[in-house]
Amino acid sequence: TGTIAKTAIVAMTSALFAALHYDQGWPGVEQAVMTGLVFGTIFAVTGRLFLNMVIHAAFDLTALAMIYFEAESRFGHLLFK
Repeated sequence: TGTIAKTAIVAMTSALFAALHYDQGWPGVEQAVMTGLVFGTIFAVTGRLFLNMVIHAAFDLTALAMIYFEAESRFGHLLFK
């Protein structure tokens, strides 16, 4: 329950989560690391899953809409020119 233990758990689970996304290439691994760290930290701080569930649903629905409307490339080029 200590801070060091929670930090280690978040780091280890984020690394495992990223490793499981290696089939998506390095961009998938990078995204999984960041997502794992954010979601893990939220859970470690609050001890509740509800906010993570809402954020995950919003993330997935946004990704689905971007794919459906073929907007991935346009949004990507806004950030990375």
